[in-house]
Amino acid sequence: MKCYKIFMTNEALSDMEQIYSYIAYNLLSPDTAMKQYNRIADAISSLNIFPERFRCINSVGQRRMLADNYSVFYVIREDMVFVTNVLYSASDLDKRLK
Repeated sequence: MKCYKIFMTNEALSDMEQIYSYIAYNLLSPDTAMKQYNRIADAISSLNIFPERFRCINSVGQRRMLADNYSVFYVIREDMVFVTNVLYSASDLDKRLK
């Protein structure tokens, strides 16, 4: 079985940090923030095996995986998965991806 390496872009890392910060500081729930962060990170880690299980959403091969209420956007290049964004699914995703 082929295993893929996962690379998170700076933008995706920033998105994860913002998710954590919003829950921890705005909603005043640091424990929940850490649990949510870990659930998203675990979902991203699962992309190391069969990342093609989620369909392409555009012509450049970008894919979308749901992790709780968050959308993880990524592309596959050879044996690498590049996570480009992690966004709250209820937000205006088209606007935020541009």
